[in-house]
Amino acid sequence: MYVFQEVLTVILVASAMAMALAHALELPGKLRLGRQEYFVTQRIYYPGFTIGGGLAEVGGIVAAFALMLTSSGIVRFWLIAGALVALLIMQLVFWFMTQPINKHWLQEVELTSPAKRFFATGGKDETPLSPTQEWTALRNRWELSHVVRAGLAMLSLILLTTAIAIQSA
Repeated sequence: MYVFQEVLTVILVASAMAMALAHALELPGKLRLGRQEYFVTQRIYYPGFTIGGGLAEVGGIVAAFALMLTSSGIVRFWLIAGALVALLIMQLVFWFMTQPINKHWLQEVELTSPAKRFFATGGKDETPLSPTQEWTALRNRWELSHVVRAGLAMLSLILLTTAIAIQSA
């Protein structure tokens, strides 16, 4: 059962990393896009990245926490704890750096009811960001947030797999 828990945790964390890394790897190409092309491209992420990435990230946090609680050995415990902290910081980056821009950009987009709740775009006149901000500044912040998240996810996966390798050695 413990091996299943390890494998599941690795799969979830690797899936979360894959989503963030995909965004980071798109950066050079997306920086060449004009405003209109960029916004058309941005809409392809919903709902796939939102649902798939969200499930992987939340599942990875829960699985890493459970793995940490059932781990044996102090080094292993702290490696898994480090992986968990990296996943939690990844969430903070999303909610404080990425999500306000998502909400701002999606205000004029027709969304499903669940998407409206997630992005909190329905029924509010206030915007999380100034409407006069340059779209390139928002783009750069959104793109940078995903590079940071990819780095955190990669760190989490490295710490997690190191903890598992220590057990096997």
